[in-house]
Amino acid sequence: MSSDWHGEDTERITSEDFDVMAIVLEGRHGTWAAQIADFFAQAHARIGDTDRSQAWRGVAETVRQREIARTLEP
Repeated sequence: MSSDWHGEDTERITSEDFDVMAIVLEGRHGTWAAQIADFFAQAHARIGDTDRSQAWRGVAETVRQREIARTLEP
């Protein structure tokens, strides 16, 4: 399975991409979604793939923002 999410393409990652990944992680992993995205960010950082690491950090931040938004809903 190939991926279009390559390091050199990180400038093209949109907020919609982060939203989709956040939704997928939340659906599959529930309250652990942000921690799982953090894990992937750290794993990519350790192997020197800073672009993917930053992308996963963006996903983790999106998950956290979504969690906050849900707690503020009436």
